[in-house]
Amino acid sequence: MSTVEELKARVCAAIDRAADRITGLSDDILRHPETGYKETRTAGVVADQFTALGLAPQTGLARTGVKARMRGRATGPTVAVVGELDSLIIPDHPFADPVTGAAHACGHNAQIAAMVGAGIGLNDVIGELDGDVVLFAVPAEECIEVDWRMGLRDTGELHHTAGKAELIRAGHFDDVDMAMLTHAGPSFMPVAVGGAGNGSLVKRVRFVGRASHAGAAPWDGISAYKAATVAIAAIDAHREMMREDDGVRIHHLITHSGDAVTAIPARTDMEMLIRARTIEGMKRASALVDRALRGGALAMGADVHISTAVSFLPYVDDAPLAEVLVPNAQTLAGDGFHRIPTTGAGGGGSTDMGDLKQVMPVVQPFASAGQDAPLHSNGFYTKDQVAAAIVPAKFMAMTVVDLLVGGAATAREVIDASGPKLSREQFVQLHESLSAEEVFSGGVL
Repeated sequence: MSTVEELKARVCAAIDRAADRITGLSDDILRHPETGYKETRTAGVVADQFTALGLAPQTGLARTGVKARMRGRATGPTVAVVGELDSLIIPDHPFADPVTGAAHACGHNAQIAAMVGAGIGLNDVIGELDGDVVLFAVPAEECIEVDWRMGLRDTGELHHTAGKAELIRAGHFDDVDMAMLTHAGPSFMPVAVGGAGNGSLVKRVRFVGRASHAGAAPWDGISAYKAATVAIAAIDAHREMMREDDGVRIHHLITHSGDAVTAIPARTDMEMLIRARTIEGMKRASALVDRALRGGALAMGADVHISTAVSFLPYVDDAPLAEVLVPNAQTLAGDGFHRIPTTGAGGGGSTDMGDLKQVMPVVQPFASAGQDAPLHSNGFYTKDQVAAAIVPAKFMAMTVVDLLVGGAATAREVIDASGPKLSREQFVQLHESLSAEEVFSGGVL
């Protein structure tokens, strides 16, 4: 019977032997970015990696997700190691796809490599663990191409704009008890645990006016574009009165302003993202935005169609699971280990790990990308594949060992200490309670 430290040493040795394979995978995905729910090449690469480990991957989950199970020696809790398949769209990124503009400016390529690397390490010891490990490559974490994704929802192909919520709804996390994922971060924090993420709602907005000749008879038109700009001004007017504790961020894009500069615009489309730290804060901010949208329509005599859906729920690490991971991260990072406070607005960012947290214990540490350009910028990519993929592969695999050795006692303690979670049905109901469809007539209809 191997000791815990012997099992961890074997895990790390196996990852070291496969270091070129792991870093090569991260680099390959970096150079072939794909956006959410379209990650077909990346999913195929992951499936091949799972097959090479002797596993039988499930594919096509929520369009592109890939899942494989490693079975321990005894029945017990199941721990998932997760990686995200998708990229952003940043056309001037140095590794952007020249056709689509897709680019891994958030380090998901390294997440996938770290997940596979953890699997490589655990494959060497799984026969001595009392529980299973699921390796899960999930789609569509980035909240982009909102109109296209909501179009898939309209046709019934999807229910959620983000991948983890879609997988939860479909039952693909029903056989998992807890999960971990490592995100790329700045080099001044080689390894970090903590922080928080805001929840967010997406809105697809269409103002409908009436076209008319912009020069000869503008008075006969109703400008959908002007209705949108009035609404935007109304939203901006509220900013000084938003609750500081809500940590609200409101972003918008006008994706279609009109059809011709010579005509009063009859249609203007917007995508909106509303972030807040709590679900109640999300509701307050959403109601504020809806009032402003209606106000813009009423002011100009236009109509407005508002579709609201959840993109992410609020996130914070489950402390009991984080405390199992922390000693392993500290062992590898030494003085480079950091604890991030969980107070404040969580930096304003969001992640659908918040959705997963609603149904199971989760932790999302950070590992250095090897440079300090801002996340989601044209300068951010995983420059140091060892720091971004090899190191987290090791500390996640070491944490799985801690959780599943000795009858998986630590895993069971984490589940108990993390407190009650939502059932799949309750999770779906929560999402639906935050979603809405509205048509408000300011005069056109």
